Amino acid sequence: MENEALLKNRLNELARRAEGRGQWVFSEFLTPAEQDVLLRLRVPCPFTLFGGLESSERRVACFGSEELCGYVEAPPVVCLKLEPVSQKFADVLTHRDFLGSLMALGIRREVLGDIEISDNVGYLFCLESIAGFICESLTSVRRTTVSVSRSEPPEKLSAPPPLSELVVASERLDAAVAAVYRLSRAQAQELIAKEQVFLSGRLVSSPSASLEPGTMVSVRHYGRFLYEGIARETKKGRLRVMVRVYK
Repeated sequence: MENEALLKNRLNELARRAEGRGQWVFSEFLTPAEQDVLLRLRVPCPFTLFGGLESSERRVACFGSEELCGYVEAPPVVCLKLEPVSQKFADVLTHRDFLGSLMALGIRREVLGDIEISDNVGYLFCLESIAGFICESLTSVRRTTVSVSRSEPPEKLSAPPPLSELVVASERLDAAVAAVYRLSRAQAQELIAKEQVFLSGRLVSSPSASLEPGTMVSVRHYGRFLYEGIARETKKGRLRVMVRVYK
């Protein structure tokens, strides 16, 4: 994340521009840590966050509202399909493979959102301004030749993951993180202390923070899960809770 003071100034400037002109103004993609800074700011106009999917981690800040601007404008975010030309001869491609090939083109990370993978096909959310360049320039990922086209994300990406049931001692954040990612409570607490855990976009510093149903938990380098609440209590007083884990 860039210097926090500079980030605050940049976000405030975008908000003032939207407020002053009565026009929608959009940021580049923000990391969870940058979104946390925005959510703590008192910017002078309303805003929303959009990344392409409900579960997106990297999101664009959309400054404005229909009431302020007098119209609705879609965020300049598009989905690109990065597909091997021949799946038969393709490598098994990972998030790192797709991102590495994009960065090798000299593209700034700030114009790229999340990359989701389904059936060895990558779905990239990016700013409209860079989409044409990617379509023309990205020809291979690792040793695999790929074609790039605009696309809607497949339904399986838009649909939430299936419910999973876990047993935890309580609804504490550290207990849930440890259970989902098969860590010790101490390891989960260390991730929280290192500012690696976010609740619905907000940085959280307390391992004892209580989860509420509908909370999206993001853990850097591990993934995300949606906490859906308590299913029932066990005979030993532990809790069976429901989560949706995003791969």
